[in-house]
Amino acid sequence: MRVCVERGGGSLRGDTGIPFFNHMLETLVRYAKLDVELEVEEVKHVDDHHVVEDVGIVLGRAMDEMLGSREGLKRFGYALIPMDEALAYAVVDLARRPYFVARGFRWSRSEIGGLALENIEHFLRTLALEARFTLHAGILYGSNDHHKAEAVFKAVGFALREAMSSGESPSTKGTLL
Repeated sequence: MRVCVERGGGSLRGDTGIPFFNHMLETLVRYAKLDVELEVEEVKHVDDHHVVEDVGIVLGRAMDEMLGSREGLKRFGYALIPMDEALAYAVVDLARRPYFVARGFRWSRSEIGGLALENIEHFLRTLALEARFTLHAGILYGSNDHHKAEAVFKAVGFALREAMSSGESPSTKGTLL
């Protein structure tokens, strides 16, 4: 598996072999304003777990490298995103202290478009840990699983875009980055 990521217009080139996961990745990179090229080769497709995990690992590591020293970045970003009846949030801190908290990831079905919905939380956790940022993400409410999933991916993308923008964030501990 190979991935290339840079700041840009928000496009995803590549295919994971999992239609709904492709849709969620496209949503994330569009809202984060990242350009991502993804190449998935010869993945043993036992189920979607390994593909989702591997994409989280390589995308996270590529993002960490892209962010570099993180100097001059706003550092914090947050979003509260509705999608019809669903409402999700994400809060990001890029200070290289990897941590993940998820709330409200409850689903009424087990999968959509080849993606086991339990793997959404797993992907976000893996992404945050490998990219070395703190991510709190949650689904406050909603009845349609597609809408809940899409709202949380939009929220994460939007929060990342805000945190990656230029600016300063004061710290009581001096420079954290």
